[in-house]
Amino acid sequence: MTTRTIASRRVLLADGSVEDTTVTVEDGRIAGIGQACRGEEWNVGDAWLLPGIVDLHGDAFERQMMPRPGVHFPTDLALLDTDAQLIANGVSTAYHGVTYSWEPGLRGRESTCALKAALAEMKPRLACDTRFHLRHETHNLAAEGEVIDWLADGSVDLLAFNDHTDMILDRILTKGKSTATYTARTGLSHDEFIALLHRVADGKPAVPASVERLAAAAVAHDVALASHDDHTPEMRRRFHAMGCRIAEFPMNTATAEAAVALGDPVICGAPNVVRGGSHLGPDGILAAREIREGRCTILVSDYYYPALAQAPFRLARDGDAAFPQAWALVSGNPARAAGLDDRGTIAEGARADLAVVQDPGVGPVRVTATLVEGAAVYRSAAA
Repeated sequence: MTTRTIASRRVLLADGSVEDTTVTVEDGRIAGIGQACRGEEWNVGDAWLLPGIVDLHGDAFERQMMPRPGVHFPTDLALLDTDAQLIANGVSTAYHGVTYSWEPGLRGRESTCALKAALAEMKPRLACDTRFHLRHETHNLAAEGEVIDWLADGSVDLLAFNDHTDMILDRILTKGKSTATYTARTGLSHDEFIALLHRVADGKPAVPASVERLAAAAVAHDVALASHDDHTPEMRRRFHAMGCRIAEFPMNTATAEAAVALGDPVICGAPNVVRGGSHLGPDGILAAREIREGRCTILVSDYYYPALAQAPFRLARDGDAAFPQAWALVSGNPARAAGLDDRGTIAEGARADLAVVQDPGVGPVRVTATLVEGAAVYRSAAA
């Protein structure tokens, strides 16, 4: 593998200091800091040299698979296109959030199994270290045994418990809202979808015990666990007690505070920071405030990959966080939460996952190079 020395006047080191120094990369690791140049030399000047981004939750790849309702593209093509987006935005490790639901279609069993298999097959061809984040819909009771098998064979890198079912039941059965979004996604007629909803609702009493069995299996096989959209502090404490230590998108400040009190990492969306608010409108929490007040420790791409590199700079410019702490939200903090102790910082011996970022001071920053395990997988002309 190529030996490479990168010189920058702004290198963010593991202790949070920013130094004018060199970083030498060899055999996929950071072999030295502050040493004389050897091998291929890069001088990036005032551009930042930063730890590569670790994205624990991204599902924007679904738009490459189905860019319009009912319009499908091959999974391998979609994954290659997604990979190009990731590395062009400084992401060196990505957990693809694959929703396994009781719905057929895009989020059903056939699609989930096909995508899981495609990820495994395509992994050697993907530049980004791409991992499988299984977003298990808790009412998908029929999948429990299969998911336990996947946890046992090591093919799940992160398991998150999702429960969108109650929201769908309320929206459709209680409030009488349109089923158009769901019929387009599932391929079912209106009447077929309504009948399916009733069957799913009937299974609700069995959900808590199923979740406990799945959580126990994940803990037994050392798979990181998250709960998604916790609504109350009690819900967060209940998941924590099962070994589910990552709080994904708590729905309010009180729940985020409960997670912090338990020592649990709290995830918010980087798009929330970049947009200045939640896509849920005034009902959603403000990620910048949660970060400023110490309740958010990780940012993820959620539905928009470019937000990850932009958000820390926005936070620093707005005074919501010092830049080293802001960048840790997308690098060291998510790496530790997922149990990836070999990356997320610039330190001797660490995996050489790095991003070169130009900051004009106003407007968007630009990722000009990304290294994954020492390989320069992306480098723009500006680099």
